[in-house]
Amino acid sequence: MRFVTQLPYATKEEEHVAIPMSDGVELSARIWRPTSSDSEPVPAVLEYIPYRKRDLSAVRDSIHHPYIAGHGYACVRVDIRGTGESEGVLRDEYLEQEQQDAEEVLAWLAEQPWCDGGTGMMGISWGAFAALQVAARQPPSLRGIVIASFTDDRHADDMHYMGGALLSDNLAEAGTMFAYGTCPPDPAIVGDRWRAMWHERMEHTRPWVLEWLRHQRRDDYWRHASVCEDYGAVRCPVLASSGWADGYSNAVTRLLGNLDVPRKGLIGPWSHKFPHLGEPGPAIGYLQEVVRWWDHWLKGVDNGVMDGPMLRTWMQESVPPSTSYEERPGRWVGEPTWPSPHIREVTHPLAPHRIGRPLESYENGESRATGESSAVGERGGGVEPAPVTVQSPLSVGQFAGKWASYNAPPDLPYDQREEDGGSLVFDSDPLTERLEILGSPTVELDLTISEPVGMVAARLSDVSPDGSATRVSYGILNLTRLRGTDTPEPVEPGRRYRAKVQLNGVGQAFPPGHRIRLSLSTSYWPMAWPPPKPALLSVYAHASTLSLPVRPTDEPDEMPVSPFGEPEGAPPITSTQLSPREERWEVKRDLVGYNAELEIVKDRGLVRIDDIGLDVGLRAEERYRSVAEDFTSVSGESAWTMRFRRDEWDIRVETRTRLTSDAGEFFVDATLDGYEGDKRVFSRTWNEQVPRDLL
Repeated sequence: MRFVTQLPYATKEEEHVAIPMSDGVELSARIWRPTSSDSEPVPAVLEYIPYRKRDLSAVRDSIHHPYIAGHGYACVRVDIRGTGESEGVLRDEYLEQEQQDAEEVLAWLAEQPWCDGGTGMMGISWGAFAALQVAARQPPSLRGIVIASFTDDRHADDMHYMGGALLSDNLAEAGTMFAYGTCPPDPAIVGDRWRAMWHERMEHTRPWVLEWLRHQRRDDYWRHASVCEDYGAVRCPVLASSGWADGYSNAVTRLLGNLDVPRKGLIGPWSHKFPHLGEPGPAIGYLQEVVRWWDHWLKGVDNGVMDGPMLRTWMQESVPPSTSYEERPGRWVGEPTWPSPHIREVTHPLAPHRIGRPLESYENGESRATGESSAVGERGGGVEPAPVTVQSPLSVGQFAGKWASYNAPPDLPYDQREEDGGSLVFDSDPLTERLEILGSPTVELDLTISEPVGMVAARLSDVSPDGSATRVSYGILNLTRLRGTDTPEPVEPGRRYRAKVQLNGVGQAFPPGHRIRLSLSTSYWPMAWPPPKPALLSVYAHASTLSLPVRPTDEPDEMPVSPFGEPEGAPPITSTQLSPREERWEVKRDLVGYNAELEIVKDRGLVRIDDIGLDVGLRAEERYRSVAEDFTSVSGESAWTMRFRRDEWDIRVETRTRLTSDAGEFFVDATLDGYEGDKRVFSRTWNEQVPRDLL
């Protein structure tokens, strides 16, 4: 990244500004704005998140907010109620109170003498959620949003319930916020009130996983703040981005297809990162794109920002399987609209262990009987072909990687061959020519299952001539949600059902000589919590299909993508690493007791933020365990340690959340401990259970 020190506007920073809410609570803001804005007001751009602007997000914030401010904007970074130096308690994500606060912040900004009355919102992850959700409330000053790595559907396309199945990231993210929401404010800002504010947070916090488990089906809890419930509510321009390695790879194209406002989409090869910090690379000059967006929609500059393709995306080339990539080879392609007129859905019939030629390739009257050339099963002689079956072991999924990759520690899916050993596998013939897909593949299955609660995980892989298999996309479906995630019902064992599994969107090229592989399993642990019992899945392959969104390779791009600039930003504030970082991702198997464990460690070490003399430590550990093929033996654990130290002030917060289950219940055991030095000053435990709702 190129760090830029000479920007069009000289800027100044206000480290702490208190913004009053209507109920008397004050939110803490950090503001960067042009020095000239005292006499020449500028638009304000808000980032609104709970990740502690003074310490834990300070380095990142210092790269992009001063940069944007240096182009003529007041950049405002606000800690959500109950986090950082903002008063109150953070009780859950995306609550009505949170959104009301955001509206009040925007109104306050618009009224400041250094603001011209126009505002925008930007952010990644929570910040992007907040911007999109607030945009749907149509605050009068809001003229545009810039969002990255987000969703418009909080239930089905977030870290909670993919395809109606419980994701382990539901526990992991709850553990994250259990820790972040119970940290103290900095006494250097709030003074002697810090201890009372800290204890208020710890006293009124509950493990968020409890509330999330109480809503296992799509209900009003999830519909709230899910913009997909009413796309028409968003009335301002939207610049949306994400990455193919991120869990949030689907929402960009959904917004492009459903919003009726000026909009642009950008999808790179990245994990859960801003595009100018993108990993895997290539990272791009994203902040330059953001400034152009704000210049047009907040200042009225006619700069052609809406010219060119509606969607710019990275078409990934084939790579060997790896848990981490420094860069993903590929090229940028553009689509004029979404859905794109260039993308054609090509449906392939399945046969036992084979993917057949596209249905459209069969000439009139040509038989689709199983054969060497077509590898397609079909009824013959009035006798229906027998189904192919699988009952997957719990080990399938240990190389699945994270639902939302951060690329640190390495957390992408590894070689799928071991996973495929416990799966139904369907391979195409070796490709004779290059194939590119762009969009969401779908699998339609004619199936039966032996238990009233079961799941299907479908994986699409690129298989090279040496046999290695790189996962390209995947999808999960809880079969009790066939009629909808809001109305689950038990599956009747032995009854035939039609099930459609939608895989995550992707842009991927398959070279000649490679095979396309579809793998089906009945477990995918620990990515998804397994059903109460192992189940035998029977698939009638001759009546099942794989559909691929094919992008033609024999036509020139109608709308080529102009090259992006080099990533750039403002110089980050300085920090000093006081103790080493640690990152681990270890799969362990004990062949005596048949215990299996995935252990994940992410430890930033102790880091001093030099300009405020504050030492900050963060260590997160996740463990997912199982024993043999006992589906009720699985457990997940999320443990965090947060530390803040300056001179004699030394605070530590430790949280631990453990989730287990039997056939009918989930069990949550959690602890929260607060320390001043070595003295524990707060401790609380929770031991609660929540009924399983056909999960």
